Amino acid sequence: MTPDLTGEVTELLQHMIRNACVNDGTPESGEELRNADLLHTYLEGAGLEVEQYEPTPGRASLVARIEGSDPAAPTLCLMGHTDVVPVTPDGWTRDPFGGELVDGEVWGRGAIDMLNLTSSMAVAVHHLARSGFRPRGTVVYFAVADEEAGGVHGAEWVTAHHYDAVRADFVLSESGGLVRPSGSGRLVTLTTGEKGIAWTRLRVRGTPGHGSTPFGTDNALVKAAQVVGRIAAYRPQARITDAWRSFAAALDVSDEERAALLDPDRVYDACVALPDQRTAKLAHACTHMTFSPNVVHGGVKTNVIPDVVDIDVDIRLLPGETPDDVTANLAAAIGDLASAVEVTTLQAALPTASPFDSRLREVLEIVVRRTYPNASLVPRLTTGGTDLRFFRDKGAVSYGFGLFSEGVTFEDFAGRFHGNDERVDVESLRLTTDMWVDVVRELIG
Repeated sequence: MTPDLTGEVTELLQHMIRNACVNDGTPESGEELRNADLLHTYLEGAGLEVEQYEPTPGRASLVARIEGSDPAAPTLCLMGHTDVVPVTPDGWTRDPFGGELVDGEVWGRGAIDMLNLTSSMAVAVHHLARSGFRPRGTVVYFAVADEEAGGVHGAEWVTAHHYDAVRADFVLSESGGLVRPSGSGRLVTLTTGEKGIAWTRLRVRGTPGHGSTPFGTDNALVKAAQVVGRIAAYRPQARITDAWRSFAAALDVSDEERAALLDPDRVYDACVALPDQRTAKLAHACTHMTFSPNVVHGGVKTNVIPDVVDIDVDIRLLPGETPDDVTANLAAAIGDLASAVEVTTLQAALPTASPFDSRLREVLEIVVRRTYPNASLVPRLTTGGTDLRFFRDKGAVSYGFGLFSEGVTFEDFAGRFHGNDERVDVESLRLTTDMWVDVVRELIG
């Protein structure tokens, strides 16, 4: 019987939020060393041996292990990132780095993404070590830096240079574990795969000139505005994946809406018609390659017509799509302006997925049903990127999971993820911590 660890995980989460390891994408940001040091001290207190890896000053990741007694038994890695995305404090009701506990919820940046899971994993491993747990298989706790900017200073570096420290057959990380009632019982999401990334810079060229005589000029900014408009209006061909078919069964929509969401010829219009914009955004992203022009740089002075403007576009690929598909879709979107545009890939990662049928999925379902009887796991594709791709590329069965209370809806989760007033209820912290303990015991105990 696992003791009540709610207070312990709540306190650790609050400390991690207050450490404000904000990753803005620059090498000098993040400062995840603060959370790595906090976790190092905490885990050593349970007698665990802890290693830290710091490929870039301040960008530290941490590994702790409970070694198994049977070399043939599987290894399970619990992986959570320690960095968070930036905030705009004016949009928050409370201090985004206060870690306040208010009415049973912990507030702060990272409460949902994903310090709730990173802290609960740590508490679960700490409890197992402190209780003298000696498993057949090995459990690895992996707290990583830089997930929010692609993992270059975190999981990518550690798996490339110290993979033996984190090598695993099964890996659990973000995001999943949302619960929704259905006619046949509760459905609980299990993230089995993720879209690929093709962050792209479009350099639009023109001819410089004096801003006082704009007539007939070749203004790169004007051209760039046209490029942005074309990309925003572009509609790539929809694709219906097996993961989307399964997940659509869990959506709270009518049978007619569900049928349209599963028809590649009707899904775009179905997204437009959905009254819930969060569900519409998810449905569109899970059925289309997406293009989001998010950053523009250009111009040197108000009275100088710019000759170069850079547009950074966040492009996400569905399973089965390739860089060639990105190139073809970009060309179709830009059209006759293509000759004025240079295309550079900033960051790329192919879509990855793990099979739904696995021993890990069986164990997760067993454990979840102890909390939610008659629950079934439903596979889900996440539209964002995670560090799980580095393990899937090496053959590990890798899922995004957790276990939320029924008080956290799909809409709550989507709105708080990178949003204002991010927070998580302590009941979800309790459920998730207990779930990690039970999964470890069931899978490798």
